[in-house]
Amino acid sequence: MPTPAPVTPTGHELVVVANRLPVDSRTLPDGATEWVTSPGGLVTAMESVMRTVDSGAWVGWAGSPGEAPEPFEADGMSLFPVALSAEDVEKYYEGFSNATLWPLYHDVIVDPEFHRGWWDSYVAANRRFARTAAEVAGAHGTVWVHDYQLQLAPRLIREQRDDLRIGFFNHIPFPSVELFSQLPKRTQILRGLLGADLVGFQRESDTQNFLTSVRKLLGHHVDGQTVHVPGIGSAPGRQVQARTFPISIDSAAVSELTQQEEIIERAAQLRRDLGEPRRIVLGVDRLDYTKGIRHRLKAWGELLDEGIIDPQDTVMIQVATPSRERVDAYRQLRDEVELTVGRINGDHAPIGRPAVSYQHRSFDRRDMTALYMAADVVLVTALRDGMNLVAKEYVASRPDLRGVLVLSEFAGAADELRAAITVNPHDIDALKGAILRALEMAPEDQEEAMTSLRHQVMEHDVQAWAHSFLEQLEQTGSPETRQPPRIRLSGDAVSEPAAVDAALQALVERPRLLIASDFDGVLAPIVADRDAVEPDQRSLAVLRELATLPGVSVALVSGRALADLDQHTSMPSSVVLVGSHGAEVGALPAEMHAEVLDSAALTMTPERRELLDSITLALQRIALAHPGAEVETKPAAAVLHTRNARGRGGANATEEALELAMTLPDVTVTPGKEVVEFSVVHTSKGAAMEALSRAYAADAWIYLGDDVTDETVFGRLGEGDVGIKVGGGDTAASLRIAGTDEVRGVLEALLAARRDRA
Repeated sequence: MPTPAPVTPTGHELVVVANRLPVDSRTLPDGATEWVTSPGGLVTAMESVMRTVDSGAWVGWAGSPGEAPEPFEADGMSLFPVALSAEDVEKYYEGFSNATLWPLYHDVIVDPEFHRGWWDSYVAANRRFARTAAEVAGAHGTVWVHDYQLQLAPRLIREQRDDLRIGFFNHIPFPSVELFSQLPKRTQILRGLLGADLVGFQRESDTQNFLTSVRKLLGHHVDGQTVHVPGIGSAPGRQVQARTFPISIDSAAVSELTQQEEIIERAAQLRRDLGEPRRIVLGVDRLDYTKGIRHRLKAWGELLDEGIIDPQDTVMIQVATPSRERVDAYRQLRDEVELTVGRINGDHAPIGRPAVSYQHRSFDRRDMTALYMAADVVLVTALRDGMNLVAKEYVASRPDLRGVLVLSEFAGAADELRAAITVNPHDIDALKGAILRALEMAPEDQEEAMTSLRHQVMEHDVQAWAHSFLEQLEQTGSPETRQPPRIRLSGDAVSEPAAVDAALQALVERPRLLIASDFDGVLAPIVADRDAVEPDQRSLAVLRELATLPGVSVALVSGRALADLDQHTSMPSSVVLVGSHGAEVGALPAEMHAEVLDSAALTMTPERRELLDSITLALQRIALAHPGAEVETKPAAAVLHTRNARGRGGANATEEALELAMTLPDVTVTPGKEVVEFSVVHTSKGAAMEALSRAYAADAWIYLGDDVTDETVFGRLGEGDVGIKVGGGDTAASLRIAGTDEVRGVLEALLAARRDRA
């Protein structure tokens, strides 16, 4: 690599942020340092992408603890090293990243460790990476953050640079909500990821796990693959996309290596070195407990013990690249693997030839290709893997259309490489059967399967993966398509009357106007006895009058059940009532009803009724344990009310209800002011308001709300819309007023201004 050159510190069009730089340092005999390009798949992918931009930069750790080198240029990329101390390496990298997150995200194959000090280091390291990325990115540039070590970085970058497009790609699996909920800092991780405009995953199941966690643990509205993130403080509400982008390899480059005479000879020499066995079975992995090496060796040992495989004509090669050898679980794994290999060879190896050739070292790309070319069967038996590129490398290395791939169904590659022999590696008998099928596969069957596999791998290479992600990010996070920043409110300070008047005056000039409001806390003061609520009758009267004006539509959107809301408001049919946070909609013209109410999503099936009954019973048990708490039942929901609970009873009951929520991944749980609602249909006030706006073809709308559940509406404010928060608390609304008296004033001002316009 050329001598590092100075780099431009800012203004880069594309910034890649990863735990490691794309180069490794090597000390020369004279003591000088040389930087050598890393062989990893991410480096291969991004090299081609970087060549398509005018100015690309890479932010990452240089690999050695201590002071970071000065930024330098290498292979057309500006590299910006981030410093990690020895303590950072221990706590941020080996600790929280690899002893907490890694096992948790891989289905708890080993128990994750939780230490608060590790979290502090993880936060500090993420801040360092984010600060560097924010400093070097150009105006309206793109930042692409990679992998589980940097899950907080997207939000930290956005806090500094809201003009940027920010993408995040998770290279490892994302766990189910039941497993992810074990993480002590789970909500901080989710909020960190939601700082991105686009969050990418290897498999569709990972994407769905993430979306379920966001919905269950944060309460955000999820619409398909879109997360509606409400604004907080000065940050506007945003939409975040979660999509699936299965990573690949530089397939053409790997395939081209197989044509080189030197590598062809290396493959032949390997067979000669092993005594020209009839068949070679190969496993290639990092030495990691997720890779299923122990299961593979157990199956192989049993096949030898049973005499089904003859070690005289069939040899296994196991490459186990060293990995994280300072971590106890990895040291223990190495000891177990080496003991197993020793036992198998002691029991079965012929003189002068191993039954298992164990290689605990790294191989360069050329030697690895020769191994693939020599192997008749490759075993990929991961217990859990984001993708596993070994499977794709083997396929790309076989233009001769020979060889058989045995592939774990728990590896992401199994979603794409359907012509492989798939297997559950936990089932040792099934794994043995898959190995035997592979060894006995006829040449014509090998050719048919490999033709299919190569079509997939060669057509969908790593460059296609990178460009697909960046193209989607361009569409998702383009600053030109974002809503313009709006004033965001924190604390309790009310808006200036002039600001409210100006917003209302602009609003009433719109031809088609939708006016909507929450009920409790807005049109009626909050009271301890929900049945004794006394709404402001003048406010209700003004809403009725507004509904008679040309071009004006009016709606009440409440958490109350529809019948309850109707009873307390006595509104005419010209005012639409929406109850149960959008799960119940009152009378509408027939042509509008389908637009507002998705009957398939909201239908109360027998299964949903049974689920609702069980939730109601569970909440009633919680209420009985905390005097004063009570349970309200609705057609599609059960609600725990804690306003009248004694002492700490309300907080304790709420905590127990939220613990119950963790066991119900298919239920929408909405915490509010001293309430927790469990709905067996998936909706929100924001979704209902959005549907009403479409149905009425409103040019703009105004919404008044006081509760955290109203933030799902405020988070959808578009240009020209007005959101008014009633009372204190942080909000994504653009204006704030004090209480129900001020609500009456706003509604009267709207009525007068709209009449004047008419």
